[in-house]
Amino acid sequence: MPKKISSYQEDLIEALKDPGEAAAYLNAAIEDGDRAVFLLALKDVAAAHGGIAAIAKKAKLNRESLYRMLSGKGNPEIKSLYSLLHAMGLRLAIGAEQGSSKAA
Repeated sequence: MPKKISSYQEDLIEALKDPGEAAAYLNAAIEDGDRAVFLLALKDVAAAHGGIAAIAKKAKLNRESLYRMLSGKGNPEIKSLYSLLHAMGLRLAIGAEQGSSKAA
């Protein structure tokens, strides 16, 4: 019996269940430099963790607010972003840019 061919989105969501894959995906979205791309990536990772409603409940965020936050025009507060990432088993980290040197 031939294997069912799954869609790209289904394969992506399955891969994003792995925390390392999710972190790499979100980091790539951040590096893109487009806020809408990052928010879409967050939405994909949320889908991999049970969907917006499940993540909103786990993060103790209002579901409707989370939908707005992850829309293309969303502007999440840092506290909400921390809560969302924590609910998905992720964290936010800052690193030095390549080629940066210490301030004088």
